[in-house]
Amino acid sequence: MASSGYSLRATVIDSLLTTKRPDVPARVVIRNTAAVILPLAIGIASGHPGIGLGIGAGALDTMFSDQPGPYRQRMTRLLLASLAAGLASLIGFLIGDQLVPMLIATAAFGFFGGLLVVFGTDMTRVGMTSMILLVVTAATPRPLMDALGASALIFSGGLLLTIFSVAAWPLQRYRPERHALAEVYRGLSSLARQQAHDDADVPALTDAMTTLQHTLLGRHHARGRAMEAFGVLLELAERIRLELTAMAELRANATIHAMFRGDASRVLAAIADALEAGEQPRQAEHALQTLQASENALLGNGGNADGLATHIHALSGQLAAAVRNANWAGSRGELRAAAAETPLPAALRSNSARATLRANLTPHSVAFRHAIRSAVSLSATLFVARELALPHGYWLPMTAAIVLRPDFAATFNFGLLRVVGTVLGLVLTTALLHFTPHEAWAHLALMAVLCMAFRYLATAHYGIAVAALTGTVVILLSFEGVNSSDAVLDRVINTALGSGMALLAYVLWPTWERGRARAALADMLDAYADYLQALARPERRDGRREARTAARTTRSNAQASLERMRAEPATPDHLLELASALFANGNRLARTAMTLEALIDDHDNLPETREMCTFVDQAARALHEVAAALRNQHPPEHLPDLRSLQRTYAALLGMSEDKPAAELLTRISDRLVDNVNTLAHITGRSRSKFTATA
Repeated sequence: MASSGYSLRATVIDSLLTTKRPDVPARVVIRNTAAVILPLAIGIASGHPGIGLGIGAGALDTMFSDQPGPYRQRMTRLLLASLAAGLASLIGFLIGDQLVPMLIATAAFGFFGGLLVVFGTDMTRVGMTSMILLVVTAATPRPLMDALGASALIFSGGLLLTIFSVAAWPLQRYRPERHALAEVYRGLSSLARQQAHDDADVPALTDAMTTLQHTLLGRHHARGRAMEAFGVLLELAERIRLELTAMAELRANATIHAMFRGDASRVLAAIADALEAGEQPRQAEHALQTLQASENALLGNGGNADGLATHIHALSGQLAAAVRNANWAGSRGELRAAAAETPLPAALRSNSARATLRANLTPHSVAFRHAIRSAVSLSATLFVARELALPHGYWLPMTAAIVLRPDFAATFNFGLLRVVGTVLGLVLTTALLHFTPHEAWAHLALMAVLCMAFRYLATAHYGIAVAALTGTVVILLSFEGVNSSDAVLDRVINTALGSGMALLAYVLWPTWERGRARAALADMLDAYADYLQALARPERRDGRREARTAARTTRSNAQASLERMRAEPATPDHLLELASALFANGNRLARTAMTLEALIDDHDNLPETREMCTFVDQAARALHEVAAALRNQHPPEHLPDLRSLQRTYAALLGMSEDKPAAELLTRISDRLVDNVNTLAHITGRSRSKFTATA
């Protein structure tokens, strides 16, 4: 098998040196730290440190469930994490001294906690929290009444964190929604400044658009008159994105193009600022006046600007509507025009949880395999810790629960960074405690600083964050009488063993991405084909929106699959080449489809509409065939002769009276044929290379 160029040394160096920009707001860091520190401080001051310790530990374990989103969604997420922590703690306290029942419990919590990955990151954190609390509390078994009291304290810690997280709800009801919209409009402003798209550009909507869809339309979205304005702004954002893409694809009059996109960028940035501040978009109104003046000056005399006029006029109208709706968005605004509530796209509607779980109860499911690995790893590490009588041995299964991920790259990186971070934390904590006064207030202050560093840096560099976490936990346990030096040394040993056993579990029963990449790419091509078929039915606007949303989702999945495959050892060169080529050319096809959608929306009556729909439908059928060939690993067969169809269609367009629209449709149809035929060629070529290699 050909080598993929994977280098263990390069992977280790990259994991240690790569950092991201911290994305946790200061207010989140402060309120999370306060939920941990304040109960402990009050408990120590009142002579009940145990109560403060329990509540602080509960807040620390549920901390990462405090994520951005609508307040209703945030509250639900934190309550679920708190309940999971309380239940797992109760079971751990009750049966912690019984090996066989504990092994059964770790297997059950490991399996169901691992299976929660099918419901996304938030539920994954809930499953991880329950696994961690189960093994941690099992180290200190208690009688029934004591167990109930201690688990109630841990639940109370999560509840306190929930209260801190949603405390601003009555005062800033729509702040999460406004900030999500602001992020999208700021991204659109950056897109408008670009004169052309590169191959890495997102083909449908950005990740910020996905977040916005869930924020405004998800299960726990807020309701009210202001939400209708948010829904209008969401729809306008999608339309603006389409128009900007269509303008860039035309490659028309460069001067007019650059001037108008610059004006549009300023309008979009001002809208984002107004949404974020919750104020009237006065700056956006001034920028819009400048844009409209430029529009009249450049195109007022009937100039076409090489086909740009249609898109410029459409974009100008959409920007005006966005400025108008930004004035109505939020709790301070009033909705001044009738706007139907944007329906939840089918691609985002929640399916039955039972049906989702049932569909993943198969060894072919990534989630199922991860659940089995989690169950076995958690039970095996607990058994090893008990049999070897390791001091503070609960860190061994706890590390395995944290490190083990559904893919190899994440498991390796988290394991490596956790070991390095723990060793770094040993040095850091020893030095800090040496120079810190041996007073409770000094230790609390140091713990607060380390806790803030952990929360702030966890998404930037996990290894540094673990170093801060090591100090936080060691100081927390010191209030319970655990010697700080012993705790840190034991943590290093158990962390290394836990990380190694988690990686071993993955290697023994792997789920290599190279076995799933073709399916992810085929799903992406099928979604693009569905998008084209939706465009072939111009009367169904809602269908186009849903197809576009589904295309964005599958594109993100394919990109994630490609990135994971690059990080895995021994990935065949031909498979990486295939995935990269299909992904890049799929982006081109998606941009062509978006240009076509913008053209359809900007014209009430396109020339040769029936023939256009027939041609686009044939292209979609060909793309479905390419996806099926990719999934089944055979060359595409029975493809329609799209080039001949395009020539016939172009000849009809040549006789149309609407010359500008006909020229645009001819250009778009030519690109569409080239896109589909290129994807078919890549798929067939990859099969030939695979056969030759085999």
